[in-house]
Amino acid sequence: MGIFSRMTDIINSNINSLLDRAEDPEKMIRLIIQEMEDTLVEVRSSSARVIADRKQAARRLEQLRGEADGWEEKAKLAIRKGREDLARAALQEKRELDEEISAVDAELAATDEHVAHLNEEIGQLQQKLSDAKAKQKTLAMRNATVESRIKVKRQVHREALDDAFTRFEHFERRMDNLESQLDVMDLGRDVSPGLAAEIDALQEDERLNEELARLRREVTGDGPGGDDHGAEGDKGDKDSKSETEKA
Repeated sequence: MGIFSRMTDIINSNINSLLDRAEDPEKMIRLIIQEMEDTLVEVRSSSARVIADRKQAARRLEQLRGEADGWEEKAKLAIRKGREDLARAALQEKRELDEEISAVDAELAATDEHVAHLNEEIGQLQQKLSDAKAKQKTLAMRNATVESRIKVKRQVHREALDDAFTRFEHFERRMDNLESQLDVMDLGRDVSPGLAAEIDALQEDERLNEELARLRREVTGDGPGGDDHGAEGDKGDKDSKSETEKA
C-alpha cells in the first residue's frame, strides 16, 4: 500500500512548484528523478507479483470449474441409476465448488481492475519521469548558459578595466608631455625684469668706464707728468660723466 500511495503522491505532485521553492533546483530535480525511478522499479516488481497471482487464480478457477462440471455429471449418473440420494450429495459438492468459483471469479475481476489501474498509473509515472528528465536537461542548459554569460561578462569587465587603465596611463603620459613643454617654455623667464635691467645697466656702466679710461689715456698720454693733466682729466671725466648722466 505504501508504494502505491507514494506513486500516487508523485503523480499528483507539481514539479514546477517544488523546483520554485527549492534552494538548489538542480539538486531537487535529481532527487525527484531518483525517487521516481526507484518507485517505478518497485511498482513494476509489485505489478509482476500481482499478475503472477492473477494467473495462478485463473488456473485455480479453471480447475474449480472442471471439478464442478464433474460433480454435475455424477449427479446426472446417480439420477439415471435411481440413486437420488447420491445425486443430492453430488449436487451439494457442486454447490460448494460453485461458491468457491464465484469467489475466485470476483477476485480475478478485482485483480484485473487493479492491474488495469496500475498500468495506467505506471504510464502516468513514466510520463512524469520523462517530464522530470526534460526539466533536468532544461535546467542544466540554463545553468550552463548563465555560467557562460557570467564568464563572458567577467571577461568583458576585465577587458574594460584594462582598457580604462590603459587610457588613463596614456592620458597621464600626455599630461606629463604637456607639463614638460610648459616647463621648457618657462626656462629663462624666472629672472625678474628689474633684475635684468640692473644687470644691463652694470654692463653699460662697465662699457662707459672702459671708454672713459681710453679717452683718459689719450688725453694724458703714457709719459711722466701726466698727474696735472690727470687731475684735469679727472675733472673732465667727472664733467663728462655728469653730462652723460644728465643726458
